[in-house]
Amino acid sequence: MYTRHLEWHRTDRIGWLRAAVLGANDGIVSTASLVVGVAAADSGRSAVLVAGVAGLVAGAMSMAAGEYVSVSSQADTERADLARERKELETDLENEQNELASIYEGRGLDPGLARQVALQLMAHDALGAHARDELGISEVLSARPVQAALASAATFAGGASIPLLTALVVPEALLVWVVSAVSLALLAALGGLAARVGGAPMLVGAARVGFWGALAMGLTAGAGALFGAAG
Repeated sequence: MYTRHLEWHRTDRIGWLRAAVLGANDGIVSTASLVVGVAAADSGRSAVLVAGVAGLVAGAMSMAAGEYVSVSSQADTERADLARERKELETDLENEQNELASIYEGRGLDPGLARQVALQLMAHDALGAHARDELGISEVLSARPVQAALASAATFAGGASIPLLTALVVPEALLVWVVSAVSLALLAALGGLAARVGGAPMLVGAARVGFWGALAMGLTAGAGALFGAAG
């Protein structure tokens, strides 16, 4: 009899972390860029806020729909692979046992032990063993479309609300600079936090997100100023 040792692994949260980080990052970058671009065109605070709110709603729905479609496609592929594997287990069990044993043998077990492990695991849960070790599908990493869509929409809206609230309270003359500064600071913090949770260097994550955020806001500010002057 043994006591199970439970360990904490970063892969336990890869799915929701990816969706959450992408949603918040896109919410800040796209909405801040939109706010800065409209403000640079001297359109007035009301136009800036209308554009920002519209961008928040459209962006959150776009993120949710895109994530749902993408992850649903992954889930469809997983279901199809599992259905095929289930059929093969029903019609050609011996070959499936040999196939699983060869996988374990390729990982370093001697042939006799590899076959013994394969037979014992398949006696307990044949489909689960093949899903995990042949197809690479596990409960932790399996596709969850609704969870991914909701996380993307919620985090996008949360991220987008920050530049919007900033634009609401700061003086109109300082709107471009303050929104840009606040958004870049939050992007850097978000990048660093995501890197920290994922086990990567925080400075690299912060710099990466900050660079692309600054580039996006700079380009939209330039476009807004150009077309505002032309108008």
